[in-house]
Amino acid sequence: MPSTPSSFAHIAPVTPMPFPVLSVAAWSGTGKTTLLTQLMPMLRDFGLHVGVVKHAHHSFDVDKPGKDSYELRQAGASPMLVASHQRFALMQETPEHQEPDLNYLLGLMVPHAPDLVIVEGFKAWPLAKLVLYREGVGDPAILDDAWARAAALKVEYERPLRPDVTRLDIDDIHAIAQWVRQWTLATREVNA
Repeated sequence: MPSTPSSFAHIAPVTPMPFPVLSVAAWSGTGKTTLLTQLMPMLRDFGLHVGVVKHAHHSFDVDKPGKDSYELRQAGASPMLVASHQRFALMQETPEHQEPDLNYLLGLMVPHAPDLVIVEGFKAWPLAKLVLYREGVGDPAILDDAWARAAALKVEYERPLRPDVTRLDIDDIHAIAQWVRQWTLATREVNA
């Protein structure tokens, strides 16, 4: 179903953050999560501390029925924060929202001082984008996004890109990692 301007009425301008924000945008089935799971260790090896905000198009739960935190949340605790020596999770019910507020979610990253935050999904938001595209998966018009800074696609896919969009081989994770690193450093320098 094509998007109409009214379906994006919830999208606000992105609030400036103290870190670069890069959206990895692609149609479902393109391999966003697979690429990111391969990319994250390489970025860490480059010395980058990277946070990720992932959009889910469905209801999800990080808690389990029968656990105290689940029962407290069901009883009305909002937010509910559960913590251990290994991790913590903050669960906030948002039934009044149609879509997550990306500015709010990015703001939650600020205290963690990442070098970069990668946003998976949120295709319609006005963010610098690394666009992934596989021929036959979704609409190739995603490559024309005004916010695209790089496009990763099969080498043999010869669709022209804007001159300011870097063409990357979707199967060369090292080249993609290098581009993300260079983009991050250049963006941090410009915003310093």
